[in-house]
Amino acid sequence: MTALEIIAKTKLVAIVRLDDLSIARELATALIDGGIRAIEFTLTNMDAVSTIAEMRKLVDDSVAIGAGSVITAEQVWAVADAGAQFVVSPVWKREVNSACHEVDLPFMPGAFTPTEILQAWEWGASAVKVFPANHLGRRYIKDVLAPLPHLRLMPTGGVNIDNMREFLENGAFALGVGSSLINNEAVADRDWGRLRSNAQCYVDRLP
Repeated sequence: MTALEIIAKTKLVAIVRLDDLSIARELATALIDGGIRAIEFTLTNMDAVSTIAEMRKLVDDSVAIGAGSVITAEQVWAVADAGAQFVVSPVWKREVNSACHEVDLPFMPGAFTPTEILQAWEWGASAVKVFPANHLGRRYIKDVLAPLPHLRLMPTGGVNIDNMREFLENGAFALGVGSSLINNEAVADRDWGRLRSNAQCYVDRLP
């Protein structure tokens, strides 16, 4: 399956935004063992590109590894060379959009209003990251899709185990999930069993 097909099928993108990626292998293994099949490493960490390359060697074709917080064309080219299978950004930028098309990577830019969302889609986004979703609410997804049912929307920011099902039932294509899934305390304690169980809880909560 392609990365987009994996995300469409499994509905969850785990967002790894950490200061220390030396434990990326153990963390990714715990998430995968818990049923997560799409993992995004954000470029807010300078080691993210090399981590993506390492993870691509670790996982099989059932898992998609992507790059997040991508805001320049140079970053797109770097993560493409590292083997990233999808690109996520908090914003829509023409140069990032063009670079993703150039290297044939699915692009999921961030947008907030219906106008921004539609513009991103019409410029070729594979899905639109509705961000920050916690300020909009779950019904917002349904309201946007009512006149624009062809869109693929991926709420991100404030998505957790208690509201994820409602986001999906309101029409979300997939969900970006960060700190509520990748518990900082569990990571600090290197409690991979807890992280694996948390991932399994999310997977089990899917409709």
